Amino acid sequence: MEGPRLKIKPFTELEPAGKTVIFRPDINSPIDPVTKKIVNTNRIEKTVPTLKFLLEGGAKVALIAHQGDTLDYQNLIPLAEHAAILSRLTGRRIEYIDDVCGPAAQAAVKALAPGEAVILGNLRYLSEEISTFETVVKLSAREMAKTWLVRSLAPLADYYVNDAFAAAHRNSPSMVAFQELLPSAGGLQLMEEYTALKSVMDNPKRPCVYVLGGAKISDAFDMMRKVLTDGSADHILAAGVTGIVMHLARGEDFGPVVTKFLADRNLDAFIPEAKALLEEFGDRYVLPVDFAYDTNATQSTAGASPQRRAEAPIASLPKDRMLPDIGHKTIELFKGYIAAAGSIFVNGPAGMYEHEPWSDGTREIWRAIAAAPGYTVIGGGDTISAATKFTDLSKYGYVCTGGGAMVRFLAGKRLPLIEAMEKAFERDLG
Repeated sequence: MEGPRLKIKPFTELEPAGKTVIFRPDINSPIDPVTKKIVNTNRIEKTVPTLKFLLEGGAKVALIAHQGDTLDYQNLIPLAEHAAILSRLTGRRIEYIDDVCGPAAQAAVKALAPGEAVILGNLRYLSEEISTFETVVKLSAREMAKTWLVRSLAPLADYYVNDAFAAAHRNSPSMVAFQELLPSAGGLQLMEEYTALKSVMDNPKRPCVYVLGGAKISDAFDMMRKVLTDGSADHILAAGVTGIVMHLARGEDFGPVVTKFLADRNLDAFIPEAKALLEEFGDRYVLPVDFAYDTNATQSTAGASPQRRAEAPIASLPKDRMLPDIGHKTIELFKGYIAAAGSIFVNGPAGMYEHEPWSDGTREIWRAIAAAPGYTVIGGGDTISAATKFTDLSKYGYVCTGGGAMVRFLAGKRLPLIEAMEKAFERDLG
């Protein structure tokens, strides 16, 4: 699919030989809670093409990146393992120094020779880079140019390259302030992810089908009205908890167990919006026609042992069970829309795929999407995990690493990174 012309300078237009580059990828990775080791290197692997281009072009590269956050403290670890993985993937030694932007970090950047790289300390060690700073202090990009991080590192650099679309929704110094001071370019991952999402949103091949599921239904509701109003989505296949909430909005009663599950998580708050969406766009929704339930589960959530799968149409479902997966009639219904689609966007699994016997819906639908002739874009952590478990990621048109950024973009919300990159593009053209 041909993408739109972006107002972001691509990294391939830089002349990196002998230049010092501040390189901001997103290598924030899943961490084993016991060993504190990285368990999935997908985001790190996506960083390699841009990093190799810079190093092979003779740049001196200082990588700045984050891992974890104060809101994600269990994953807040140093970046030493990230450096080791990047060294293996690039075939070049990537040094690591456990200092973000202080005297030791500055000395390490100044000591770089052409073709060398160093990862500086975890950005989340700085108060300027944590989530609470962003939400409480609320600085503009120009004001952030005076933060310790930027005034310490920007004078040492010739270029700033950002390859962190996954963090594009973050209004932090490392994401938006270097562009105020340095010629700036987008890395391969940033350019590809932004282009893929723009294509699905602005110029999709028809019919365009959105497959939305998962338990975090705020993501689905953030984007549904936008893509339906704009006409980006011809059909929305509502799976997971999203499908349950849409049925409740139509007046279905799934009983006290489902009701309590939603109420305990404040997910019932989405029912009024679901009603409004169905009144306005009801003909474009495809809802489940049957669900799976545990014949041995009573007054409890699915996942209790022992588990035995049964399925029933909506009108015949028991009222004292959870509904951890869609049924096979729904799977076949959804597969028909997927096979006929020109474009497919996917966010959120169809059910509790992590647990047997509740993986059927996600497994079968993901396999249908991977085999579909249309252009496919999948995104979000659980979505990619499910795709990795059941299919080959190379079978999809594009795999988007940016869950939060992706949802905000498709919901029509501003992305601070994109605004900063476009501002730098216009300035550098002048």
